[in-house]
Amino acid sequence: MPAPLLAVSLNPLFCLLGAVQLLGLLTAGTARFTEGTRYQRLGQWGCLAALGLVGTVCGATLQLGPGIATTSAVTLTLMTMIVIVDLPAARRRA
Repeated sequence: MPAPLLAVSLNPLFCLLGAVQLLGLLTAGTARFTEGTRYQRLGQWGCLAALGLVGTVCGATLQLGPGIATTSAVTLTLMTMIVIVDLPAARRRA
């Protein structure tokens, strides 16, 4: 009987790396959405901690190869862009 297609053997390190990157992107989005609320400071500190975590992971994964470290570097870039870029809102009527 052939093995099912959904049974994929994944390295736990790659799963952890993906989870850290997903956490980083979620905290950046949370920091963005909490702007102007009473949870703004908590969102900013969470995003700062996630930036440090993803940056540390990026530095640690340089030893595993450039492809893996690139994904963390892209995550850092996306996190920064999510938090910093302020797209213009719909034009407000005066």
